[in-house]
Amino acid sequence: MSEQLPPTIDPVAAQRWHARAADTSPWLHEEVARRMQERLQWIREKPANWCDWDPLRGGIEGHALVQEQFAQAACRINETSSAKGRQRAQELFAKPWWSPGRWSGPTQQFGSPEDASAQMLWANMALHTAANPQALIAQWHRSLAVGGYVMFSCLGPDTVREIHALYAEQGWPVPGHSMTDMHDWGDMLVHAGFAEPVMDMERITLTFASAERLLQELRELGRNLHPGRFASLRGRGFRQRLEGALQDRLASAEQGGQLALTFEIIYGHAFKPQPSVKVEASSAVSLDDMRTMLRKGRQ
Repeated sequence: MSEQLPPTIDPVAAQRWHARAADTSPWLHEEVARRMQERLQWIREKPANWCDWDPLRGGIEGHALVQEQFAQAACRINETSSAKGRQRAQELFAKPWWSPGRWSGPTQQFGSPEDASAQMLWANMALHTAANPQALIAQWHRSLAVGGYVMFSCLGPDTVREIHALYAEQGWPVPGHSMTDMHDWGDMLVHAGFAEPVMDMERITLTFASAERLLQELRELGRNLHPGRFASLRGRGFRQRLEGALQDRLASAEQGGQLALTFEIIYGHAFKPQPSVKVEASSAVSLDDMRTMLRKGRQ
């Protein structure tokens, strides 16, 4: 698989959204983090250290759940959004100087992990807005120690399918970029060097009392990153038409007349195996991989 940018994501818009420092995590992200944390029970060996990748938008409460589960593990917090985001992460997660845990408990650090250092990497709800997801997955692979694993989640193709159908009926430009299927994520993991990828998905239906509340929730979750999105500002009349159309199409009798919206959630985890060298006319091996293979050979 050759590395290529997602054709329906504008990289400039994606970077602009990523750089927005979140003060709070969206409710849906926190709920997905809680569900993904429950999946950790199936991992038999607890890591001695773990890295939380972009926890501000990924889930502030979710970070606390994982930290509680791995109370004896050292933690690294890697907030990549912006300088403001890194400062916010320090304010939220740094242990106060007077806390006994700061001096006697497991270490807590901030910043990018060293190569081959993390035994578990936690990345909640990040991949679906990445302008170059294969590069991000490769970063995760470099950060993990051999035998370490990544736990991640993201949105899938059926997310807000009701709104996509509505926009198509009205002849409006697409409301958002296309989400990647879980099988393609599995292929990307293998391409990056991961082994034994396990993918899972579920659909969550959220209900809203009004179209205004629904649109507010969507603004907190992300932006329309599609290159073909409407290029300028919408007028007040469009907002009224949109809210009316949402009210008519999404009102569900099963949900007591509330507006129902589908979100597909993809979960995945995969391990970083012992490095191996492909038999080719010319092969390149990193120094770290060579050291690992030599140590394995001596054992």
